[in-house]
Amino acid sequence: MSVFLVQHGLSLPKTEDPEKGLSEKGREETLKIAQVAAGYGVKISKIFHSGKKRAAQTARIMAEHLYPDIGIEQMADISAMDDVKSLASLLDPGSNHMVVGHLPYMEKLAAYLTAGRETPKVLKFQNSGIVCLDQDESGWFIRWTLNPNIS
Repeated sequence: MSVFLVQHGLSLPKTEDPEKGLSEKGREETLKIAQVAAGYGVKISKIFHSGKKRAAQTARIMAEHLYPDIGIEQMADISAMDDVKSLASLLDPGSNHMVVGHLPYMEKLAAYLTAGRETPKVLKFQNSGIVCLDQDESGWFIRWTLNPNIS
């Protein structure tokens, strides 16, 4: 049982889409990661997203392949500059929840959970990548990451 953090897929520039929905590459990379995660048997109970178009689209692609039991839901206060402490206090490693959000929020959240501080980052997120966090008696730790690029 774990918590999964995802930075939304690559988005279009505002000049092409004022809401900055996913680009074709963003859709392809998200699909690839979702399929690999499904192939590894990753179990998700619910997917939360920020409500921004690119995060909602990323969440839907993940859901199409990971079949969350409880579905998808928009979550408040997980936008780029929001305070990570409120969500951090709610996260349950037994939940198998996935949270799809934005930078720098996701990197600050991972750092806060694993190191007790928001900066410097402990991990550089990639668009569409999944970071699996778990918790034991010593605290939160990064169990694994799955990213579209290794360079």
